[in-house]
Amino acid sequence: MKNISLSICIALSVLSCKQSPVEQSPTESATTNDYASHLDSGSGIINNTNSPHVKLKSIDIGDCRWTEGFWAEKWKVAEETMIPHMGEILKGDVGHGYNNFKIAAGLKEGEHKGFWWHDGDFYKWMEAKMYIYGVNKDEKIVEEMDEIIDVIAQAQQDDGYLSTPAIIRDDIEPFTNRRYHELYNSGHLLTSACIHYRLTGKTNFLDIAVKHADYLYKLFSPKPEHLKRFGFNQTQIMGLVELYRTTKDKRYLELAEQFINMRGTYKIEDDETTKGYPIGDMVQERVPLRKETEAVGHAVLALYYYAGAADVYAETGEKALIDALERLWDNVTNKKMYVTGAVGQTHYGRSSRLDKIEEGFIDEYMMPNMTAYNETCANICNSMFNYRMLTLTGDAKHGDIMELVLHNSGLSGISLEGKHYYYSNPLRKIEGALDYDKMNVEFPERQPYLKCFCCPPNLVRTIAKSPGWAYSKSENGIAVNLYGGNELNTTLMDGSPIRLTQKTDYPWNGAIKITIDECKADAFDLLLRIPSWAKGTHIKVNGTKVAEAVPGTFSKIERKWKPGDEITIDMPMETKFIEGHPRIEEVRNQVALKRGPVVYCIESADLPKNTDITDVYLSSENKLSPTFRPDFLGGVTTLEGEILIRKDKLGKMYQEVSTPDFQSFKTNFIPYYAWSNRGQGEMTVFLPVIWN
Repeated sequence: MKNISLSICIALSVLSCKQSPVEQSPTESATTNDYASHLDSGSGIINNTNSPHVKLKSIDIGDCRWTEGFWAEKWKVAEETMIPHMGEILKGDVGHGYNNFKIAAGLKEGEHKGFWWHDGDFYKWMEAKMYIYGVNKDEKIVEEMDEIIDVIAQAQQDDGYLSTPAIIRDDIEPFTNRRYHELYNSGHLLTSACIHYRLTGKTNFLDIAVKHADYLYKLFSPKPEHLKRFGFNQTQIMGLVELYRTTKDKRYLELAEQFINMRGTYKIEDDETTKGYPIGDMVQERVPLRKETEAVGHAVLALYYYAGAADVYAETGEKALIDALERLWDNVTNKKMYVTGAVGQTHYGRSSRLDKIEEGFIDEYMMPNMTAYNETCANICNSMFNYRMLTLTGDAKHGDIMELVLHNSGLSGISLEGKHYYYSNPLRKIEGALDYDKMNVEFPERQPYLKCFCCPPNLVRTIAKSPGWAYSKSENGIAVNLYGGNELNTTLMDGSPIRLTQKTDYPWNGAIKITIDECKADAFDLLLRIPSWAKGTHIKVNGTKVAEAVPGTFSKIERKWKPGDEITIDMPMETKFIEGHPRIEEVRNQVALKRGPVVYCIESADLPKNTDITDVYLSSENKLSPTFRPDFLGGVTTLEGEILIRKDKLGKMYQEVSTPDFQSFKTNFIPYYAWSNRGQGEMTVFLPVIWN
């Protein structure tokens, strides 16, 4: 280990004199900024403009802005409440993320607080701030970031190492145990720095990222035996690919691919690098990715891994990678995903290969409702993975899952006012069934702060960057991925300008109008994603029916467009009963309600006092009417109608069947994402149904 004299430590304002395992040669620091002359100017969330194996390219951040309706309202709450409030937490003594960097930089006295991965969560908040800046161009955001970046730069070690627990604490040596989550912190650092550069043109944050990535390359590229197992929480793969796209330094892509190649190539046993953290399927290390047949282990770790592999495929085009990702997507979506798009069925359990796992995937079709874990991060990662798969394949099925998560299991992780958070997202809550005092991150209501703070900034940055997911560039046109009131001002792949305006009350109404405001004279394509639920959709251009609208596909309209052209889409939004696969034992003879992309639930607040949620039934004969209520739960469409409440209680474990005594009751169902905003109570998504 390299020793730094006390005088040098004081001069650098670094509290801890500890150094990481990589020695730095005298010439390295002098060449750190050489990359600046090769920077890519692309400004997409994923900068895949030059990625050779991508069918749908990213628009630049800021090219699209939500203007009215559902997503405009959510984005405004993110801008005005979610992100500023989260900044107060993370920069203060409650969240203490910023304090850790100040202590590591020698600017503040104190001890490291929070989990090992708290740095990464702070970087996610910084990234969210930049997405907001990409639209509103508030220079105060850049000024705030510059102040923070200066502190982070002072905390970074001479050789590039940057993870505050090991810098501050005397009992931690860098890269000696993977439970310290150093690579998780690294991945979010690299991603956040790339986004900051793309939106500001400044390299102050990127300098830190490049210095750190060079350190990682020197440390990991020789493939030392004791470091083979460190890439278990794989945000560093996405971060390295984005840094490669930004700097054009192929070493970063090579290292990203190396982290994929190393998984599953070593003996699976507990050793000095793994003590304190589960092994095997829990961290996706038992089977190499290219040979894996099912999603296993921690759901967040798995989906970050898959998303990173998708980024690598975008650059390399390796068939074995995309084949594996399609196979794993199918396993997640069709055998291990909830109706809300949520994933990660359990808090504690075993994989199909009998490894101990936490917060993750278990057996196929094993889908508990009340104890469903569905970590908010996992749901968000599912949308991240599907967004990447959408860009690679151009297949609308990935857009369907991305949209499903965004309207349901993603938003359920945060309260309507934007200041309280859920870590887990069950599909049923029964009072007294769970002892929350004995649980780690499950709570009866959303919390103002979660000690494990990974989910809140992950969700908020997703809302902040959602305009960038709304559209993609096709080979000669624009793909509409998400619907909502917005304005698009971008260029096609050939550089020609295009401006669109979208007006709609989606997801409460299936009527959408897109107006061409500016475009080139030559013909180009407009690709409209028709959700798989949208049977009977009609598309018209200037009042004339065109194009076949096949659910689950992009409807392609190729023509010479002109300013003023209007495209109207009419998606019938019927309330539908959704039943589960026969092997999902917990929802046999039960149904969920879904209208458009929105899944519904029923809460105690909409039932007679002292009604148990388990006594609520649906009748197949009763019709449910959609009603938009602008002043209720932030403005939602409820489903109003009759339900049946069973009056004869089933008090025994088992008893003889008798004719139930039902009472009819008129009530309303609310969107699942809006549950638990009216105090404590019971809730369920699935209800038993009486077929008449």
